[in-house]
Amino acid sequence: MTAYSPQTAISDYVHHWSIATLFGIFKTRGFCLEPNHIQNVERLSKLFALLTLTLCWAFRTGQWLHQHKPLKLKKYGRRTKSIFRYGFDHPRGIVLNLDQRADEFREVLPFLFCT
Repeated sequence: MTAYSPQTAISDYVHHWSIATLFGIFKTRGFCLEPNHIQNVERLSKLFALLTLTLCWAFRTGQWLHQHKPLKLKKYGRRTKSIFRYGFDHPRGIVLNLDQRADEFREVLPFLFCT
């Protein structure tokens, strides 16, 4: 690809990296999409829509959490976890213990409506 348009190679790679990150989140770093074995196109489409909303909710929640309690940096400058992961783990922990953490759920629920 670089041989055909070297002037856009870096921007092309950025787009590729974004798509690879998205599929990583869908497949192994959060949603574990592959083991579901759904083959019906309509059902798969609905699942992708739901996962996309959930991804946006997790990312917005992670941004909010990072503003209130910033993630620590490792010695080489990277965060201890991604903003997505930070926002994904928090609501998941709340939903798994909803009867004890209903107030926290109401606190992160508005981020779903911002997506």
